[in-house]
Amino acid sequence: MFFHRQELQHAASPERPDAVYARKLQEVLGGQYGEITVAMQYAFQAWNAHIPGKYRDLIYGIGAEEFGHVEMLATMIAQLLENAPVGVTEGAIQGDPTVAAIIGGTDVQHAIVTGAGARPVDSMGNPWSGSYITASGNLMADFHANANAEMQGRLQVARLYHMTDDHGVRDLLSFLLARDTMHQNQWLAAIEDLKENGIEDLPVPGTFPLDLEDRRVSYQYINFSDGPAAAEGRWASGHTPDGKGEFSYLDQPEAGVPMPPPTVPDERFYGTTPEPPETRRRAGVKKATKKATKKSPGRATAGKTTVGKAAKKAVKKAVKKR
Repeated sequence: MFFHRQELQHAASPERPDAVYARKLQEVLGGQYGEITVAMQYAFQAWNAHIPGKYRDLIYGIGAEEFGHVEMLATMIAQLLENAPVGVTEGAIQGDPTVAAIIGGTDVQHAIVTGAGARPVDSMGNPWSGSYITASGNLMADFHANANAEMQGRLQVARLYHMTDDHGVRDLLSFLLARDTMHQNQWLAAIEDLKENGIEDLPVPGTFPLDLEDRRVSYQYINFSDGPAAAEGRWASGHTPDGKGEFSYLDQPEAGVPMPPPTVPDERFYGTTPEPPETRRRAGVKKATKKATKKSPGRATAGKTTVGKAAKKAVKKAVKKR
């Protein structure tokens, strides 16, 4: 059950209108790592959770908070657009919102589509997409994805903080930065909690039998670059984070295996193959006709013979014409 309370978690009131900044703020609302994404990501992770208790409650709780952040940003964007000048230039185009928006760097659809309101899009006007979210059903994989989402989101909010001197906007961004700090630490703590309680482990999925993978290369760093410095990294020697092996370093890939020959698709896909066009065309006509004249259930054998002969004649006739 959802219940909406008409109040915000934190103040979202700018000092003055700013349609250009409203467009920039759209990125952390409807962008790949915006608040809509994390809100929907956590919601679907909770709905898809297979284990009751603290982990599911954690995801539900943070998901609900993120929906509140969507509302705060949408409210802020609407207020930045309220009473914002239609254009930024002098002369006739001042009265044309479309031209003024393009010249001024604002989002033209803020004026035309939403009438000075927020949109579920990023700063370039690209629609928010459900493909942005990760909800795999595996908590270890999902919690890592969540930590990344919070890191990317906080990074973008930090950049936006320096793109305005509006104290009201900065006040909201300061709050969101702090909550993102909490959320990063929260997911990292949840990852460790999964390990400590023996719920999930690395590598993901932790329950896949390791003897079914090629263990010779499981912890081998293969250098596919002419830069040698990677050998100095923690990932090139020593114990692996999953505690199940030792890193090794290979300065260049071993010799590969021969490339298989190009595939030859069915002629009815009309791909270009080594066969002459006429040969491909005839083969395609033959297969198409053969499929169309196959005996269907209940059809008499005599009927099949008659149709089969007619089909063959049709193919020969078609070939001669072409």
